[in-house]
Amino acid sequence: MDVGTQVSLADITAARERIKGYIHHTPVMRCSYLDSIVGLQLHFKCENFQKTGSFKMRGATNAVKRLCETCGDGVAGKPAVVTHSSGNHAQALALAAHLCGVEAHIVMPDNCSAVKVQAVKDYGGLVTLCQSTEQARKDTAQQILSRLGPHAILVSSAEHDDVIAGQGTVAMEFLEQVPDLDAMVCSVSIGGLAAGICIAAKALKPSIRLIGSEPKNADDCARSLAAGRIIPNASPPVTIADSLRHVSIERLP
Repeated sequence: MDVGTQVSLADITAARERIKGYIHHTPVMRCSYLDSIVGLQLHFKCENFQKTGSFKMRGATNAVKRLCETCGDGVAGKPAVVTHSSGNHAQALALAAHLCGVEAHIVMPDNCSAVKVQAVKDYGGLVTLCQSTEQARKDTAQQILSRLGPHAILVSSAEHDDVIAGQGTVAMEFLEQVPDLDAMVCSVSIGGLAAGICIAAKALKPSIRLIGSEPKNADDCARSLAAGRIIPNASPPVTIADSLRHVSIERLP
């Protein structure tokens, strides 16, 4: 099954060096009570302690840094990044762009949490609200790209190889911190983290078992893998995981 990416372990290794100094090296924690419930040794890679509160800062920073590396003095217009996101990727891209001196235009659904919208603005992002459908988000982002011109780059949270490479650094760190891991369980939303972890973990430890997890009411990844093709959610899922209410998986990990 073609996942549509050319990301390699070398790309993830380069991403790790590129984003060093911009992200936190997050801790791994244990919980004896949970171990006793499942009868296993569980290790939690705490990306909730990452800058902006999620792993998204890794991929966003790698993408923006790569953009700055490839944009020479001869490029017309100031570089800019554009994305559509309901929160975590929006905040990460806004901060990464701010730290690198790049303009960030963020499209967010109009029913998104006001706290998340304000956070994106506080990080320096220029927010445009749109209807809360996936197509509206994509259309609005495309309109902004057209207005800004060729110096603007769309940085998707999954359909961007530099983002995937950045997310893969989670697995590199994790396996250094806990080399004897038998399996990794990775949450799946739009697919960027899962893709990066699959590439890095399997390259570093081919025997490791990789498991994707998602809510039953937002199981588009499981359905897509079973069918061998992308099957998006027909309507916004009813789930407490609010960031999954607006998106479907875009690539198969």
